[in-house]
Amino acid sequence: MTWATIAAVAAVCVALRIAAPLLLAGRALPPGVERRLDGTIVPLLAALVAMQVLTTRGEPHVDARAAGVAAAAAVFLVRRSLVLALAVAAGVTAAVRLL
Repeated sequence: MTWATIAAVAAVCVALRIAAPLLLAGRALPPGVERRLDGTIVPLLAALVAMQVLTTRGEPHVDARAAGVAAAAAVFLVRRSLVLALAVAAGVTAAVRLL
């Protein structure tokens, strides 16, 4: 994934966040639509992370990054600490690369 793709996705997200209130003119979204939109955030983020971690130049590839992400996920699930999860991810990734 290139920086241009990431910038384009970010721009679309910002445009949607700006356009929705303008188009709705102060009205709230129907509850069903709002639940579905809220439910898309986690899978979208997971897909972006998976694409970054499990591919290299568009080809499937598992390396030290996958171990770091798995360790960070485990730490975050247990401790709910983003800082600790990032530190563990960096440490595990570095350790696996040294092997």
